[in-house]
Amino acid sequence: MLIENYFQLLRELIESCTLVQSFNLIPATRGESEGFIRGVINLTDGSMLYLREFVNVETTIIREMYSYQYMDGSKNLIFRYDNVEHHKKLNLPNYPHHKHDGSEENVNSSNAPMLADVLNEIESLLG
Repeated sequence: MLIENYFQLLRELIESCTLVQSFNLIPATRGESEGFIRGVINLTDGSMLYLREFVNVETTIIREMYSYQYMDGSKNLIFRYDNVEHHKKLNLPNYPHHKHDGSEENVNSSNAPMLADVLNEIESLLG
């Protein structure tokens, strides 16, 4: 797959979400199959989802780095998924994948969600 095709898939996914009011994505290619994308998705209730991915799509989709940070309208953290290697001492089963749930200090093991999973979780939270 070409990285531009992957970036387009993300745009289409975001556009198909009924909770999205607006969004801004900034993609940067690093060759035909590798790139970085960051952006913000503004939701209809005033909350925001910030995202960052460094991805290689040469054979499969490999997100070498990701962060999905969901915040309320007052910019309070609701949750953040990421794979930054800063919680090794917690011995999380899926290290380095983890979720900050409600605060920076509340760190739980998690799988590595895709953007679609995160948007589905937000839809469940907002009802």
